[in-house]
Amino acid sequence: MKYLYLLITALFLSFSVLGQDANSVKAKKILDKVSAKTKTLKTIKAIFSFEMNNQQEKINEKSVGKIWIKGDKYKLELMGVETFCDGKLIWSFMKDEEEVNISEVDNSSDKTMNPAKVFTMYEKGFKYKFIKEIFEDTRPLYVIDLIPLDYDGEYSRIRLKIDKSKNTIYSMKRFGNDGNIFTIKIKNMQVNKPLDDKMFKFDKTKHPDVDIIDTRE
Repeated sequence: MKYLYLLITALFLSFSVLGQDANSVKAKKILDKVSAKTKTLKTIKAIFSFEMNNQQEKINEKSVGKIWIKGDKYKLELMGVETFCDGKLIWSFMKDEEEVNISEVDNSSDKTMNPAKVFTMYEKGFKYKFIKEIFEDTRPLYVIDLIPLDYDGEYSRIRLKIDKSKNTIYSMKRFGNDGNIFTIKIKNMQVNKPLDDKMFKFDKTKHPDVDIIDTRE
């Protein structure tokens, strides 16, 4: 799930731009608007589609996920796994295996896997390029590429599509150097709705027979 968390995180990120050519400047202006809007949001509930393709391996997997975010807390449901985070601990509940893995939130990593930080952190280490404007699903979109400066062999670029009228990210596609292409597209988003803090912690009383693996030990 590592790459998936990174992808979801990047989907909602606020950005700072490192290049200063014309395309980078234009990309910065667009992303600054996205950043300004997303920073005002107190809570988020989103439904998104997730797709993984690999032409060489003839793989095409599709799924639908849900995410709830409140401050540094989140709950994520995707591909049979429920992930809870109260800002300090993470519970990964694998339903089919009746197993929960507990770990601590790592705030020291530059490549955070915490989707709850997507509206407050600035991703570094990319250069940005404005590609074009398009119409897709009856809406005007900006297309912007993120190219990693510190090449680590995992992916070559991330392509963002930003809703021009709403200043929100509509979709993103991550091109892996292993041939895997991950795509996330926002299907529905509700913001600033009340969310109970209890929903961000795994409730063992509802699953008394679950096997708990505490990786902190």
